[in-house]
Amino acid sequence: MGRAEVGTPKYIANKMKSKGLQRLRWYCQVCEKQCRDENGFRCHTQSEAHVRQMIIIGENPQKKISEFTQQFVRDFIALLRSSHGEKKINANKFYQEYIADRNHVHMNATRFVSLSEFVKYLENEGVCKVEVDEKSREGGFTIAYIDNSPEAIKRREIAQKRERSGDDDLERERRFLAEQIKRAQEEQEKKKESESNSNSGSEEVNKQATKELQREGEQPIKIGFSLGGGKASGLAKRAPAVPLNRPKKLLKMK
Repeated sequence: MGRAEVGTPKYIANKMKSKGLQRLRWYCQVCEKQCRDENGFRCHTQSEAHVRQMIIIGENPQKKISEFTQQFVRDFIALLRSSHGEKKINANKFYQEYIADRNHVHMNATRFVSLSEFVKYLENEGVCKVEVDEKSREGGFTIAYIDNSPEAIKRREIAQKRERSGDDDLERERRFLAEQIKRAQEEQEKKKESESNSNSGSEEVNKQATKELQREGEQPIKIGFSLGGGKASGLAKRAPAVPLNRPKKLLKMK
């Protein structure tokens, strides 16, 4: 059967099916051709074009595998740096983003057998920071790109200087607050001492006053006071003394 003509319903259906991702096992990296099922992939491997490409690669297979590996690593790191920067992301989730491009280099054409092996390779090379992802549902590993460019190093140095200056400011504020608290405590202690001294002085005065009022031996306490003003006292002096026991005279009757 020949291919469907352009514009026919079968051609449109085939194009719609080819838009989505197909299985990796049915993709030929040498010919860069994606097959839809096992039968199509078998037919492709028996074709003359595929056999010719395999003969060329068979002369030096390690060279072609290393080329695919280098291209895969380069494209993977470039997408990670441009899309996520130095932020953490699940490795499996990011790999799904990477293979969304149909023209990417597939992992089965490289020397890496699995994604976990490739992630460990990135960690050993110092390209990414890898951690075990225990919180997410996907599990696996989280990767974060390590930017070692001169611009990134300068940015890190500036950020470290800012953090140090911020720490210095915090230390100064803490010292200033500690000094204020110490001064307030000293002033409070001084106030307490002055209050205690004033209370002790008043107690001594009260003791002296009570001592003055105390009796000396058995002598009575004499208190002098005067009644009335000066005029009243003068009148009292001028008035004749009236005898209290004067005998009454008998009145004679005429």
